[in-house]
Amino acid sequence: QVQLVESGGGLVQAGGSLRLSCAASGRTFSSYAMAWFRQAPGKEREFVAAITRSGSTTDYADSVKDRFTISRDNAKNTVYLQMTSLKPEDTALYYCAAVRLVLGSRRSEGYDYWGQGTQVTVSS
Repeated sequence: QVQLVESGGGLVQAGGSLRLSCAASGRTFSSYAMAWFRQAPGKEREFVAAITRSGSTTDYADSVKDRFTISRDNAKNTVYLQMTSLKPEDTALYYCAAVRLVLGSRRSEGYDYWGQGTQVTVSS
């Protein structure tokens, strides 16, 4: 069992940067692969990035490769999403997700736990 709370969203100009945080509760955070998904109004939830439970391996959607970086600090029970070179199309509600696997899938159905989301709005 793990509870997730995202934070760090906000309004940023195109080309700017933002770092999202996902704080997790529970004693077994290091047993969960973590991921970030996002959902824009009228669109389906889409995969953004994933990280193995140790943080040794990461996976990114093509749309964010070379711009976003996912990381985790198991000592702090926190996963991060560092976003740079933000574009208006990055505007969405960003969700943190967890699954008790080494590495999760790119499908939202593959995750068991979700945060409430944090809004990221990129202006042009």
